[in-house]
Amino acid sequence: MRYRSLALAAVGLLAVAGCATSPDADQAALAQRVLVGMPKQTLLSCAGVPTRQTSVDNVEYFTYSSDSLQTRMGPSYWGGFGGGPWHRGYWGGADWGSTEVSARNCNATFTLKNGVVQQLVYGSSTDSPAGRLSQCYAIVQNCLPLVPQQPGPAASAAGGVGSRAR
Repeated sequence: MRYRSLALAAVGLLAVAGCATSPDADQAALAQRVLVGMPKQTLLSCAGVPTRQTSVDNVEYFTYSSDSLQTRMGPSYWGGFGGGPWHRGYWGGADWGSTEVSARNCNATFTLKNGVVQQLVYGSSTDSPAGRLSQCYAIVQNCLPLVPQQPGPAASAAGGVGSRAR
């Protein structure tokens, strides 16, 4: 029974770890909300010239692309069971000769109407949601400092930053 409880706890920890996001991913998700309302000229100044742009019925679409390769060194394990007359049982070991390479990409499409951002949508073929959003952050990171600070939940509940009880 004890091993079953430990196995369930391990599965639970892996599930929680799989949902973890990076600060870059959190900021990219935030950008989808806070960049709405940004003027076209400000977007062009902070994100640069779009990779692609088109216009349909007074609505403009600016698409920015970001690609990267992530390289990670990791352990490689080897071993097996068996042996001969002098050695029986498990044999093996590990070394740091393994290299893992993964590609990340993001396409961020801004929809603008009347010269103002209406929507920001991300598209990607990157497997993990956190990896996808982390790559999208590379596109919006220079624009986020230009957005007026949003009050957090604690500040809103308290009546805003610097508010006094009257």
